[in-house]
Amino acid sequence: MRSKLFLIAVIGVMAAGVLTGNLGFRAAASTGTIPLNCNRVCLENLIDQYLTALIAHDPKRLPLSKDVMYTENDQVIELGDGFWKTVEGRGNYTHIFAEPEFGQVAYMGTMREAGGPILMSLRLRVELGRITEIESVYFKPGGGGPNNIAEMEKPYRPEEFWFKSIPPAQQLSRQELISIADAYFSGLQKNDGKGVNGTGTYPFTNDCHRIENGSPTTNVPRPANEAPGTINAFAMDCLSQFKLGYYFVVQNIHDRRYPVVDRERGVVWSHAHIPSEVSTGPRAFS
Repeated sequence: MRSKLFLIAVIGVMAAGVLTGNLGFRAAASTGTIPLNCNRVCLENLIDQYLTALIAHDPKRLPLSKDVMYTENDQVIELGDGFWKTVEGRGNYTHIFAEPEFGQVAYMGTMREAGGPILMSLRLRVELGRITEIESVYFKPGGGGPNNIAEMEKPYRPEEFWFKSIPPAQQLSRQELISIADAYFSGLQKNDGKGVNGTGTYPFTNDCHRIENGSPTTNVPRPANEAPGTINAFAMDCLSQFKLGYYFVVQNIHDRRYPVVDRERGVVWSHAHIPSEVSTGPRAFS
């Protein structure tokens, strides 16, 4: 497997804290159940089933728990409201991550609303054959930060290494993968070029690349007319940016969560709140 850390971010409004409780849609008439041993293929099919129901504006097509919790941009709302009323169709970009051991599956992709594409992230949690949590975050045209929704809608396909299975003997543990992802946030927070917690190191390979909302923020070719000696951070790789202290403005990264860890493919799906960069939604690391 190609050694690389890759980043996709979806800008959203992330409130502080992790939502708990059983607020949300009461699914008295949901259909079917999910196999108790729902594997990767089963979870990927569940994403397709969810998107089909979403486009049909009909949550009753889903195998829902009676106390399922539904959120949009970290706000608990009734399932069937919000984007369920405004969605116009599915876009061209799809990327799915799964953790069958814990009944979790996550999706990043493009959807259509108001005549154009938007970015959507989605996480489903399955317990006892039913969906118990639906967490969604949206990025729409005009949102802050780097973005190129049109590039992801071409369609855009992630590099092949995202889809390769790591041999079991080479797979890191769930906690090891989370530690690496968390080190990224620790290196980004109060970025001073001295490494994670002053260790002198950052968790990047030499070919690390960052993409935020479809827009590369590293390894961008320099303009032909760029003056010699110009500091162009977007032309740097991840390690060079962090050693430069380029992200010193990021003073606090809190409410870090790692709900989906795809050990088979070496991916961590995370959520974090980065106030100085507005707010940041799901990030997937490989």
